[in-house]
Amino acid sequence: MTGADYADVVDRLRTQHSSLDTRDLQWRREQLRALRAMILDHEQRIFDAVHADLRKCRVESYLTECGFVLGEVDHALANIARWALPVRARTPLLLQPGRSQVIWEPLGVTLIIAPWNYPFQLALAPLVPCIAAGNAAVLKPSEMAPATSALIGELVPQYLDPDVMTVVEGGAAETAALLEQRFDHIFFTGSQRVGRIVMEAAARNLTPVTLELGGKCPCIVDASARYRVAARRIAGGKFANAGQTCVAPDYVLVHHDVAEQFADALVDAVHLFYGRRPQASPHFARIINKRHHQRLVALLADGEPLVGGDHDEADLYIAPTVLRGVDADEPIMQEEIFGPILPLLEVADAEEALAFVNERPRPLALYVFSQDADVVARITHMTRAGGTCVNEAVMHLLVPDLPFGGVGASGMGAYHGEWGFREFSQPRAVLNHSALFDPDLRYPPYSARDEALLRFMS
Repeated sequence: MTGADYADVVDRLRTQHSSLDTRDLQWRREQLRALRAMILDHEQRIFDAVHADLRKCRVESYLTECGFVLGEVDHALANIARWALPVRARTPLLLQPGRSQVIWEPLGVTLIIAPWNYPFQLALAPLVPCIAAGNAAVLKPSEMAPATSALIGELVPQYLDPDVMTVVEGGAAETAALLEQRFDHIFFTGSQRVGRIVMEAAARNLTPVTLELGGKCPCIVDASARYRVAARRIAGGKFANAGQTCVAPDYVLVHHDVAEQFADALVDAVHLFYGRRPQASPHFARIINKRHHQRLVALLADGEPLVGGDHDEADLYIAPTVLRGVDADEPIMQEEIFGPILPLLEVADAEEALAFVNERPRPLALYVFSQDADVVARITHMTRAGGTCVNEAVMHLLVPDLPFGGVGASGMGAYHGEWGFREFSQPRAVLNHSALFDPDLRYPPYSARDEALLRFMS
């Protein structure tokens, strides 16, 4: 397709969207139910596609791909009527009798650009609030997950209204051509580097954006933490999807008093989850491609493996690895790892951990493990992050009413549940002022008495 072809696609969607009454909640519910049916009808095909792209096991694919999107759909269906209600606002005395409210309107034609690491979830989960808010959409799945991209391209037109929903497959050239078009909103999930490109392209048309980026998500393990529970939860969040998760724990700052016990517990957790030979485990995913595999292998040299460290490029395999002896200046601590390698750094106390985190860009998520309420409160209040878990990692994504999004370098905007509905809606201010009463005092010329009254009433 040429740039003119993409312009025609967007113009067609805009025309069709304008002609449809997408403000009708029934239309929105029908589309959400159709999306739900698509997933249920083709669940096994989705599992197969994700396995082909990432070697992800069936249970993990259900929890993080199909099941996650189904949960978003069901939550939207149960709450869309409440979300769409106008919000009353106080009307000043000067504008009485009158009524002020905010109504939620669709933004229009949106572009959703999905990444490869959760190729089904991160394409379809943003589509849920997009539909719930009554928008049209161009959906661009990731070419780096070709099996899932092809399946999305096949199924979406069969189930969703093709007049207002379309899928564009392809790579960087197709994405660049789409970014040249005028959209009413762009929703992008991916790297900070590409996020800057998206934002620059959006600026040319003054298009608002939601950027779901990444960053180095820290874990802080305090001396008071239940370190065995912390180790299991950190390992579970880190090594799922072979560490290719934007909110995966990127590094651990552990209090030196419990560092040895915690490190041993991490090793035990890896062996428990994946056995002594994780490459043979059906529950451990693979790296997306050779380029990323080579990048990750180079990072292994930045520390001493407590567990793991082995790799196989032909199988796109890197073992779940915990590194000790990592220096803060090493390359592994300068970039988001996005793989199954977990650096472990010791700190003297919570204050040192706090200073370490605050010296770096604001992360997408921050995880605190402690039984000391004062430590938890201080770390939470003195840091900035897109989201925070206390004595947990990653699982805040499963709470549908919590906003998911970054801050600063980790992104802008938020979605999931009602937050997604708001992200894909325009809050339109409406004042309805009665024409039956039109006092002269609001118009010039003004007397001293008029001024006094206006000051009182405004």
